[in-house]
Amino acid sequence: MFTRKSATQSTTSLIAIIFILVVFGLVMLASASSVVSYASFNDSYHFLKHQFLYGFLPGLFFFLLCSRINYKVWKKYSFWLLLGTIILLILVFTGIGVQYHGARSWINLGFSLQPSEIAKLTLLIYLSAWFAKSKEHVKSLSHGLIPFMIFLGIIAGLIALQPDTGTLSIIIMIALGVYFVAGARISHLAILVIVGLVLFSFLVLTAPYRMERIKIFLKPGKDPQDMGYHIDQSLIAIGSGGLFGLGFGHSRQKFEYLPEVAGDSIFAIMAEELGFILSVMFIILLVYFIIRILRISQHNPDNFAKFFTAGLAVWIGGQALINISAMAGLLPLTGIPLPFVSYGGTALMTVMAGCGILVNISRGER
Repeated sequence: MFTRKSATQSTTSLIAIIFILVVFGLVMLASASSVVSYASFNDSYHFLKHQFLYGFLPGLFFFLLCSRINYKVWKKYSFWLLLGTIILLILVFTGIGVQYHGARSWINLGFSLQPSEIAKLTLLIYLSAWFAKSKEHVKSLSHGLIPFMIFLGIIAGLIALQPDTGTLSIIIMIALGVYFVAGARISHLAILVIVGLVLFSFLVLTAPYRMERIKIFLKPGKDPQDMGYHIDQSLIAIGSGGLFGLGFGHSRQKFEYLPEVAGDSIFAIMAEELGFILSVMFIILLVYFIIRILRISQHNPDNFAKFFTAGLAVWIGGQALINISAMAGLLPLTGIPLPFVSYGGTALMTVMAGCGILVNISRGER
């Protein structure tokens, strides 16, 4: 029998996993970003401080808030949360929008905020609430597939215009994951996959650098001084780590050889410093965390909780899989950060808020 005591123990262990991942991420960020922080801001811990103040602290607040509020409350406000996110995504293109590395993905509110990261959570809440409310219409074309494509199309279109194909791919994965768990027809999913492939092809053809990334993936070692430089340096970092690593803080690649050491490339620095064994242990912990989330989804009788947790598992698991695979040369580079670890205050804050809702759902299990 699943008792209240066992439910409490299960939730406690879930919280422990979440904070192990968060603290580990902060520790790795401190090491990986130290050189670029000092070079850019004359402070070895600039990125760590920023992540702590604008990522961890607000993330902790929202984690505690969401873990205490009954998760069913979010169903009532799901539309307004999504509408607020759409407004934020539009503000990216106004005077308060901030451009970085060719993408206009941030807004300046006295601090930097990335609305596309917030969209991952609010779209997940909205779709979970919508499918839970009208589950009998999921298989319908007019009441299921078409409205779903409209909702997703609005968010996807605004993110594609930034452009941010990495976040766009995760948004689509989350939405398709919820749609599948809700009981979508396979034929409708096939239509969505075809539409997605057409959209992806269009985005690749209209941006030469994306096509170059695919060419580099298909022909490793090509153009090592230009388009192939990033992945070559990443593989050097991972290979240099060996079984046991060079030691924490002793990465060579973070001395401005490997680009984006605090962001998308942080796994390569982790593998270089900690080695194969500890890197695999980190991956195992992530996989175990995803399995725990999927178990909560599988056994939960409430549809909103079932859909939300399934989408959260796709979000964290899919993002981690793509990031690590790209750094290891198994997928083309996509610019997708590693959950809990990569630099990005909004990303950390949002995923911690999502984990807070997860904890509240876990507490409600009997």
